Amino acid sequence: MSNVKAARRQKIRFNIRKKIAGTAQKPRLSVFRSNSDIYAQLIDDDNSQTLASASSKDKDVQAQSGNKSDKSKLVGAALARKAAELGIKDVVFDRGGYLYHGRVKSLAEGAREGGLQF
Repeated sequence: MSNVKAARRQKIRFNIRKKIAGTAQKPRLSVFRSNSDIYAQLIDDDNSQTLASASSKDKDVQAQSGNKSDKSKLVGAALARKAAELGIKDVVFDRGGYLYHGRVKSLAEGAREGGLQF
């Protein structure tokens, strides 16, 4: 069962990546979700570079209490802060094959509240 789900997500992910790409001015906000944690990166695909990253394993996020959705929102806000330091406001959202629901949606809302536009 899990191989079928993983293969389906991978197909969706590749179709998304065909359509979107990040640049230095407008990087790609890539999301990876595991069962326990969530990770987000700002990626410049032209130069194959990660510009900034945040995850639920970061000390400032781990210190907060709340469920996984609450922590996802904090990760989005943390990434938005790092992007603001780099002077980045506009990004392209890459949900990574996951449904825009739950933790992925919380991360996106946290990033928007932090000042990122997508």
